[in-house]
Amino acid sequence: MKTVGDYISFLEEKGFKLGEDAISFIFFGKQFTKASDQLVIWAIEWTLKIKQNFDGSFYLLLLERIVEENIQTKRELLSFLDRTGLSA
Repeated sequence: MKTVGDYISFLEEKGFKLGEDAISFIFFGKQFTKASDQLVIWAIEWTLKIKQNFDGSFYLLLLERIVEENIQTKRELLSFLDRTGLSA
C-alpha cells in the first residue's frame, strides 16, 4: 500500500505539482476525517480527475463522504461515484 506522501511524490514525478498549501490541506483532511492513506489517495485522485486541478473544498467534501459511506474497496468507491454522479 502506498502512503499519501508516496502518492504525492508519484504525482510530482508525473508533472503534477501540488503547492505546499495543498499538501498541508491534504494532511489536514486526513487527520480531520481520520481516513486511511488509501481513502485519502482515492479522494485526491478523484478530485484531480473531476476538477482537473486540486480543489481543497471538493477534496475534503469527497473524503468526508467516502469515510461516511465506509468505503473500503475500489469497487465500492466506483459504485459510490456512479450513484452520486461524480464519476469522471
